[in-house]
Amino acid sequence: QVELVESGGGLVQAGGSLRLSCAASRSILSINTMGWYRQAPGNQRDLVATITSGGTTNYADSVKGRFTISREIAKNTLYLQMNTLEPEDTAVYYCNARGRQFNYWGQGTQVTVSS
Repeated sequence: QVELVESGGGLVQAGGSLRLSCAASRSILSINTMGWYRQAPGNQRDLVATITSGGTTNYADSVKGRFTISREIAKNTLYLQMNTLEPEDTAVYYCNARGRQFNYWGQGTQVTVSS
């Protein structure tokens, strides 16, 4: 079992930056894939970025060049650095940890980008 707790969301103006954090309750070293997803009101939950245990990253086209996913193994923490934020980035952002036999989600953190 892995508990995930997100933090770092908030209200920011367009063009600004935020860094989201996801603290895991145990080591993330062996977790196959961790990632960030987001869900805007009335929309489905969409992939933002993922990182594998080997360090391979993947991004949604809409955030490429603006967002960076990273992890700090020693702190059991996943990050999402978000730059040049746009109003369309407004959503609840969820942290995810996925393996062959598990799929865990955090409670989400709200990101609101004003124009």
